[in-house]
Amino acid sequence: MVEEKVILVDKNDNPIGLMNKLEAHEKALLHRAFSVFILNDKNELMLQQRAHHKYHSPLLWTNTCCSHQRENETNIQAGTRRLREEMGFETELKEMFHFIYKAPFDNGLTEHELDHVMIGYYNDVPAINDDEVESWKWMKIEDVKNDMIANPDIYTVWFKIIFEEFYHHFDENVTDKNQ
Repeated sequence: MVEEKVILVDKNDNPIGLMNKLEAHEKALLHRAFSVFILNDKNELMLQQRAHHKYHSPLLWTNTCCSHQRENETNIQAGTRRLREEMGFETELKEMFHFIYKAPFDNGLTEHELDHVMIGYYNDVPAINDDEVESWKWMKIEDVKNDMIANPDIYTVWFKIIFEEFYHHFDENVTDKNQ
């Protein structure tokens, strides 16, 4: 299997090269990434629990899906691809915002990402990929926020960071969607 490459970027999201994903995480180099948040008509968020055999953050809960863009792939194309690969469905995605974060893991790897956050809507049951996802559930956004405070150790490091940003942008996005 060929090692997945990530797109190294500067702080303005200008590509500056490609690198093997593991090496970029070992060296904590800034690279492009995306996070997808899927909501249903009740404004509940679809969470996934990472598969038990993942090399980092196994069995932790996180946003619907996330990954890295491939060379010459738009953010929306990447989000659509990964949503299909992990959760088994497609829906229209809309870019909300992007930001930079850095999060070290216990295993010596570090996420240092310029993350493009996208939102979509879906009301059916996903067909999860067992190689990527252990389980899934719908949760009210306020319940996610409160549960992260009560049980921070059951969520991925990056989701806790990204959720804070998402939460601040959420009301604005819902207002835009309803106009």
